[in-house]
Formats: sequence, structure tokens, C-alpha cells
Amino acid sequence: MLKKCTPLCFLLALTLHGHRLAYSPEEFTVGQSKCFVLDGNSTAKEKPWVWYAPTLPRHPDPSHSWYIDKLIEQGISFAGCDQGEVRGSPASISRFSDFYNEMVSKGYSQKPVLLGQSRGGLMMLSWAVRNPTKVAAYAGIYPVQNLRSWPMKRNLSSTLHDFKLDEKTFIQKLGEHNPINHLAGMAKAKVPIFIVHGDSDKVVPLEENSGVVESRYRELGGKVDVEVVPGAGHQVIDAFFKSKNLIEFLIKHS
Repeated sequence: MLKKCTPLCFLLALTLHGHRLAYSPEEFTVGQSKCFVLDGNSTAKEKPWVWYAPTLPRHPDPSHSWYIDKLIEQGISFAGCDQGEVRGSPASISRFSDFYNEMVSKGYSQKPVLLGQSRGGLMMLSWAVRNPTKVAAYAGIYPVQNLRSWPMKRNLSSTLHDFKLDEKTFIQKLGEHNPINHLAGMAKAKVPIFIVHGDSDKVVPLEENSGVVESRYRELGGKVDVEVVPGAGHQVIDAFFKSKNLIEFLIKHS
């Protein structure tokens, strides 16, 4: 039986894959943040899990059902925590760490696989570069990864709000906060990266985001694969959400 649900809980429980899930989500709060976990019922001492972002009231939506089903079938849990419109500020990273610690205290693995979609990529990569030894792998679906790209060009006000900085100060501190400048720790920890991204994405351009991560990570000796979807933009299509390479990567490293 489902407990009293928020809209997020109903979305997960009723619409994923078009049926009521046998694995209804557990909802809980960490600080002021609403979080959820779809438990894969693993018997492992530390249960494997995929940490997804952005967890907003409408995410993850039904487009994710295919790969979430595949994960649950393999005993891999799927979890996230709604931090709102954050961009990887120290404060939001700290709150994500609180969520991570809560998940570990519940018996989930100390090294989850991180999965960021769109702006969720910035959330996950920002946490990963500061906690590389706590990450099994990092994956992205057309992820934002460069603060100079979408956050500054299309969403500056929300970005400044998250960092609590004015534009001048933010630009001065950009190198310090931009996760693409801090990939060395992940490479040293041998964190594998897999990204699927369209070459016609005008919202989160491939060359400004995944392209930069790919080239820099390879230079650092890290393992990275970018699956480029020809002609695809920032859209919900099977090439992204039913990518066999993506699900194989998530399962392999969980």
C-alpha cells in the first residue's frame, strides 16, 4: 500500500511504465528537502543505487520508465532529492551531501552511480568533483556541465541566486566553482563517465558541455565515452531514454 503521497510520489507510483509499480517509492525528508527512493530490494550488505538529478516535482517523468524498470529488475535502487533550481553552489553541494549520508545510513552503497539529466548534470558533476572517492560512476543525458554555458547564457538569475553572488563576483569566482575545471580528482579515483548527447542541442550545446568534459577527462587519463545522437536536440526521445549503452553502463557500475 502506498502511504499518503505528494504529487512526486503519485507520479512515480502511478505513471512509470503505465502501471502501478510493485516497488512503490519511499519518501522522506532531509533537512527541508523532499527525497525519494525506489528500492530494488537488493540483498547486498550495501545496496547498489543510482542517484538521479534533477529531482523536481515533475522529474523523473514517465519517459524514464524503461531504464528505471531495468535497474529495479537488477536489484538497483533509484533515488533523488529535490534541492530546487540549484547550480552546484557550495550550499547546494552540502545539502546533497546530507542526502548522500542519509542514503548510506539506510544501508545503500557508499559509492552510488550518479545520473544527471540536463541541469541535473551540473548538480551531479559538481558533487562528484568534490567527492570523487564516493562515486562509482557518472552518467549524463544531455547534461549541463559547464557554468559558462546554459547557466550563464540562459539562466543567469537562478545561477546567481544559488551562489548568492552578484554577477561581477560570480565571474571572478567562476574558475573556482565550474566543475569542468576540477575533473582531476575523478580521473585519479578512476571514476568512469558515460554521456549521451545530441549534436543539435541548442539549449545545452554538446561542444560546450559534454565535448569539453570528454576532451579534458581523456587528457587527465580518465575513462570517458560520449554517445552522440545525430540530429538530436534537447528532447525526450528513445535515443536518450532507451539507450542500451546507458543502461548497460548504469548496471555495470552499480
